[in-house]
Amino acid sequence: MIEINHLSKHFGPKVAVDSLSLTVQKGQVLGFLGPNGAGKSTTMRMITGYLPPTGGSISIGGVDMLENPNQAKAKIGYLPESAPLYADMTVEGFLAFAAELRGLRGSAKKAAVDKAINTCFLEKVRSQSIDTLSKGYRHRTCLAQAIIHDPEVLILDEPTDGLDPNQKDVVRNLIKEMGKTKAIIFSTHILEEVEACCTRAVIIDQGKVVADGTPDELKRRALRAGSVHLRISGPDLASLGADLARLGHAGRIEDASTVGNLFTATVYPKSRTAIGTLSAEIYELCRQRGLVLQELHEEPGRLDDMFRELTSQNKV
Repeated sequence: MIEINHLSKHFGPKVAVDSLSLTVQKGQVLGFLGPNGAGKSTTMRMITGYLPPTGGSISIGGVDMLENPNQAKAKIGYLPESAPLYADMTVEGFLAFAAELRGLRGSAKKAAVDKAINTCFLEKVRSQSIDTLSKGYRHRTCLAQAIIHDPEVLILDEPTDGLDPNQKDVVRNLIKEMGKTKAIIFSTHILEEVEACCTRAVIIDQGKVVADGTPDELKRRALRAGSVHLRISGPDLASLGADLARLGHAGRIEDASTVGNLFTATVYPKSRTAIGTLSAEIYELCRQRGLVLQELHEEPGRLDDMFRELTSQNKV
C-alpha cells in the first residue's frame, strides 16, 4: 500500500531525509521511531504529498504521488502533529465539512459522519462546539476527520501526544483495530505504544533507517537481550565465577558478587545463537555442583535499549 524508494529531502545544506526506502503492506501497523530531528515528520509530510521530495519516489496503493497527487491523496487519511480544527464548528459540523472535502454527499456523507463519530467515541459531544472540548475529545475529532472517507492508508503523527492514560488507551485500541484492514504509519516517542499495537517498527536516525523489524525482533537485537540474572546459594562459591566463565555459551560476566553463601551476577551470552542455551548450561552447572539456583531471569531485551544504542543522541 505504501512504497517509498530512495526518498530524500534537503532544506538548503541540511539533509533532513537521506535516501530512505520503506514499504508498508495492508494489515500492517508500522511504528515510526526516531529522536527529535531524525526526519520522521518530514518523511510523513512527503508521503502525504504535503511536502515535495528533493529526490526519490512515493507510491500509495500503486498510484505515484508525484505524477497523480490527487488520486494518491484520496487513498490517505492524515493526522498531522498539532492537527488544526475550526473552533466555532460543532463536532458533527466539522466532520460533515471534512466529508464534503473528500467528495462525499447526501446519504453517503451522513453515513460517513455517523461511522466516524461511533468509531472515535464522539457521540457524547456530537453537537458540542469544538472550542468547548477537552484535549482528548479534540484529538479524537482530528482522528475522526482522518478516517471520514474510510481510507486505505493512515498516516498518524504523534496521535496520542498530550493525552491522559485513559485517552491514550482508547486511541491505541482504535489504531490496533483499524490496522487489521489498513496500512498504518504512526510516529511516537512512547515505546510502550509500539509494543501494544504495532506489528512492525522502524527506527530512523539522521534521515536514514537504522532498524526495521517486529517489536520482538528489535528487542532481541538489544545488547542486554539474552543476558541471565542469577542468584545461587551454596557452601562453596569461591570458584563459581570462573566456572560460569568457562561455560561454552557464556560471554562476559557483570556485577558478580559473593556475600556469605549467596552469589549474584549477570551473565551475557557469547552470541545471539547462545540465547536460551546459556540458561540451560547454568542450570546444569548448579545441579552438578549441588548448588541452589534461587533465581534465574533471562532478559528478553528492551526497545528503549535498542533505541538508545542506534540513535545519535546516545552516540554524542
